[in-house]
Amino acid sequence: MFVDSCHSLSQLPKDKKAHIAIAGRSNVGKSSLLNKFAGLKKLAKVSSTPGKTRALNFFDINNKFYLVDLPGYGYAKVSRSISKSWGKLIEEYLLDCEKLIGLILLLDCRRDPSREDLELLNWLSTRQLPVMTVMTKSDKLSKSRIIKKQLELEKEYGLVTIPFSIVSGAGIKELTDSIFNLTNLKN
Repeated sequence: MFVDSCHSLSQLPKDKKAHIAIAGRSNVGKSSLLNKFAGLKKLAKVSSTPGKTRALNFFDINNKFYLVDLPGYGYAKVSRSISKSWGKLIEEYLLDCEKLIGLILLLDCRRDPSREDLELLNWLSTRQLPVMTVMTKSDKLSKSRIIKKQLELEKEYGLVTIPFSIVSGAGIKELTDSIFNLTNLKN
């Protein structure tokens, strides 16, 4: 269930529940993934216009932990000052939130990781935060092209990925298992 939108760290939920953030380019499918994971069609607002998420949006999962939808980066149609303020908020959250136990990075399976994706991964490695990488929109490519893309991402960047599709539901079990394994390890 949706809990709150936070525009500063002072607004974060005060309880002890763990946080798992969801990050990726604008229009990569973060809201769609949240809805599929929760089994609700309209939990997170899905927009055809990139850049609609402008805060840290908290979703309570089974009263056990939060999935946190971060603002997207990349080609959102917003001013530089707004985009810069999102970056500062995300950086502060990723650096300073002690309840953050992991991050789900979404990559569009039809594209190579962007400079921003790689910068985020590099930066996260210094924080030693567990990262799950999910290739969204896997229904848009053949199974053989998905496997080829997975192998490329693993060879070039060391990324083990979960192919995911909101259309077919592919990857939802693997993602759910990974998320619950992470939350159980941190309890």
